[in-house]
Amino acid sequence: MYDIIIIGCGPAGMTAGIYASIAKKKILILEKEIYGGQIVNANKIKNYPGFEEITGFDYATKLYNQLKNYNPEIKFEEVIEVNDNGETKQIKTKKSNYIAKSVIIATGSKNKKLGLSNEDKLLGKGISYCATCDGAFYKDKVVAITGGGNTAIDDALYLSNIVKEIFVIYRQKSFKTESINIDELRKKKNVKIILNSNITDIKGKDKLESIVIKNNDTEEKNELHIDGLFIAIGHIPVSGIFKNIINIDEKGYINSDETCKTNLNGIFVAGDIRKKQIRQLTTACSDGTIAALNACKFLSTKK
Repeated sequence: MYDIIIIGCGPAGMTAGIYASIAKKKILILEKEIYGGQIVNANKIKNYPGFEEITGFDYATKLYNQLKNYNPEIKFEEVIEVNDNGETKQIKTKKSNYIAKSVIIATGSKNKKLGLSNEDKLLGKGISYCATCDGAFYKDKVVAITGGGNTAIDDALYLSNIVKEIFVIYRQKSFKTESINIDELRKKKNVKIILNSNITDIKGKDKLESIVIKNNDTEEKNELHIDGLFIAIGHIPVSGIFKNIINIDEKGYINSDETCKTNLNGIFVAGDIRKKQIRQLTTACSDGTIAALNACKFLSTKK
């Protein structure tokens, strides 16, 4: 029997783990992939207090090592079911079953897809969702990136230092971010920005060969022959396994109050999966803190 089971080992989950461990609670952290979540893909972090600049992977590793100093139990297993049994919560993974008095959900989000044919088939064969992971494979080659948020702009700037030429494709007439990197990106000679356009087709048999883009006003189509396509159009909350027991909004985010408490007693939520206005690294860590402290407060009422 655990006091708290934390589902997810990203910044929110790890922060919750640190606070719960300091409170001397018996905790288990479950993660289906690697520690760090989406932040490990960040080329540079410049807006987190205490670090002038740090890579996402280095930040995640520092946080993970800090967490391990408290000797929590961490298992890399995929959670497939959560049941609320009143006084206890049952967590099922692909390997085992666990029981806890409370749960903190910090499963974050996953990459949003374009939804085009060949997208899944050519993943890893010219298509990538992670510029910092795969950018080095495209040195001196021609690539494209689609998206208009901070991630897309930052990734495009990172890739521009590696590739021969990069097309930045976005569906709206202007970028939705105010990232300071936009001006820097526009100055790059190997960057071509294509706005008000959508990718309508991905071509290639055994590897990516080209993409077709269509202007939203003129409906004119152009085919771009490229070696790589990076997709950075946002994320989808990883909340599917919770939809039958927890109050989730129409977009898949878990509803909670300011204490990070869900509609179920003893179940809390933290990080990007939580319904909120702003999703940043700082807010994920804040959620982790709040969720852990309130989970501990909840446990104190059960003695």
